[in-house]
Amino acid sequence: MLQQIGSFLVDVVAGFFVYLLLARFLFQWLRVPFRNVLGEFIIAGTSWMVVPARRVVPSLAGLDVSSLLLAWLLQALLLYVLYLIAGIDFGSAPGIGAGALPVLALVDLVRFTLYVLVFALIVQAVLSWVSPHSPVAPIFDALTRPFLRPIRRFIPPIANVDLSPLVLILVLLVLLVPIAELRQVAGGLF
Repeated sequence: MLQQIGSFLVDVVAGFFVYLLLARFLFQWLRVPFRNVLGEFIIAGTSWMVVPARRVVPSLAGLDVSSLLLAWLLQALLLYVLYLIAGIDFGSAPGIGAGALPVLALVDLVRFTLYVLVFALIVQAVLSWVSPHSPVAPIFDALTRPFLRPIRRFIPPIANVDLSPLVLILVLLVLLVPIAELRQVAGGLF
């Protein structure tokens, strides 16, 4: 029971920061403005890690690589700690652990990115029905617009109802199936 509680607490705390770092990268990549409540929260929650990392890891093509690298490293560390709590011994096969943990962390980051996009699409759809002029509506619109634009070219609104978010959610959920299989295969090395 203590093992489960420990794993849960470590997963929640570290996972929170992984999602914040990933959101910081996505905001910067998709040019979502940080001058809003959500953006300021993300900056405040991650600057203590990102600012020192930027001294070592430069940006690449205008992208904040340090946020993405920190999210990846933190996820790999989280997986390592969770496996240690579960009683997995890395001493018998250190090469497998050293090779599989970074791959698992990368697969998790891709999976988390898809989760963030699905969440943003759902929130955007709900806000469009309930409160279309909400101060956070432009944030979710900026997060999803680059992914919805190609779909909207092929699927026009039907009776003023935009079905492109539904189509994108279906595509993202289909993409999550092979990613889950890949993660299961990579996780089976332990």
